[in-house]
Amino acid sequence: MELLKQRILHDGKCPSEGVLKVDNFINHQLDAQLLMMIGVEFARRFAYSRATKILTIEASGIAPAVMTGYCMGIPVIFAKKAQPCTMDKVLQSQVHSFTKDMDYNIVVNSEYIKPNDRILCIDDFLAYGSAAESLIDIVNQSGATLVGMGFV
Repeated sequence: MELLKQRILHDGKCPSEGVLKVDNFINHQLDAQLLMMIGVEFARRFAYSRATKILTIEASGIAPAVMTGYCMGIPVIFAKKAQPCTMDKVLQSQVHSFTKDMDYNIVVNSEYIKPNDRILCIDDFLAYGSAAESLIDIVNQSGATLVGMGFV
């Protein structure tokens, strides 16, 4: 997506080797118009998938996932990094955060992903693939079908 590329070149920063900082428009302060255009692009690229739900991880994946879900007309589920006391039947996996250098146990209410679902995973970045592996693990535990993965 050329607009995203130009925005990264103009406003992105590299504070250290291998780290792209885009918190001023993607994952802290949000440029809603840019994120909507990203959602439109993901919806276009995954139109063939017949996805029934989108899955992401809190917090930075929520914005692009919601915009994509809006464009596709399907619900968005986000894996939580802490299990609330109101959630008893969970699908869970462990994820390593590249930017925080921490491990999280992510959880999704098992009522929201069923074996007949077709899941599209959307997240903000793909660093070393830990978040992607965890999302795939959640989908596999549910018995649903993974139909695609998209990263900003």
